[in-house]
Amino acid sequence: MSIMPAPNEITCQHLFRLIGTPHCPVIVDMRLVDDFAVDPRLIPSSIRHSHTDIPGLMRRLQGRPSVIACHRGQKLSQVMVSALQAEGLTSEYLSGGAQAWAESGAPMVPVAAVPFDPDGQTCWITRTRPKIDRIACPWLIRRFVDPNARFLFVADSEVGTGASMFNATPFDTQDAPFTHEGDHCTFDVMLDRFCLHTPALDRMALAIRAADTNRQDMHPVAAGLLAVSVGLSRQFRNDQAQLEAGLALYDALYRWARDGHSEGHDWPSPPAVQRT
Repeated sequence: MSIMPAPNEITCQHLFRLIGTPHCPVIVDMRLVDDFAVDPRLIPSSIRHSHTDIPGLMRRLQGRPSVIACHRGQKLSQVMVSALQAEGLTSEYLSGGAQAWAESGAPMVPVAAVPFDPDGQTCWITRTRPKIDRIACPWLIRRFVDPNARFLFVADSEVGTGASMFNATPFDTQDAPFTHEGDHCTFDVMLDRFCLHTPALDRMALAIRAADTNRQDMHPVAAGLLAVSVGLSRQFRNDQAQLEAGLALYDALYRWARDGHSEGHDWPSPPAVQRT
């Protein structure tokens, strides 16, 4: 007999379906320091926060729904969820905690691979006028690594200077710590570094690589992705506005890669077979 989850509990399977979508709640890793040191990896898109600072957490949540993950999903996370609910916030605790997530085999991001600043956020910088990789990578970071990441777009010659001035990490530009490697594009490299390989993200990666490196024969989606990306870049003079519009494009591509990649479409529908 299966056991129904508690009303304020969310399973690893359910949370995994939410991660990568714009509807994902804020995932808060609340493991104690010693527990985190044993396995310093994060559930994708999660933030670290101490259980001793409820007011600070409420400021970070800004009224958004949350999922609290402690080590095993017991006292710490359940009490925190109750405290947040008492303040009128929507919150759930992760069944089994971070340990159950790790044991499920779902991806986890090594915290050492992410260039967090002292405030627990990231800032990235790249060339201006993004089209494919420079939109796909910010989408991956926002949805799976750091939902509060900032992105700066500057002239190629100014990336190094801007990185130094704003403590930003260069990507998808020459000699950047995150850029093309061999025949793989920057999106591929980020999947490797952040340990984010899943069937859906790998399916996206192949389409993005084919479109970004002009090898459209590699994937049937590539020509369409290139066309839409070029068209999107022609609509905006402001790179930040283009990024926000591009996030919706990659949200749709992710849902195709996860749930709809085997679906076709035809009209008019073929006539029904006459049964005798």
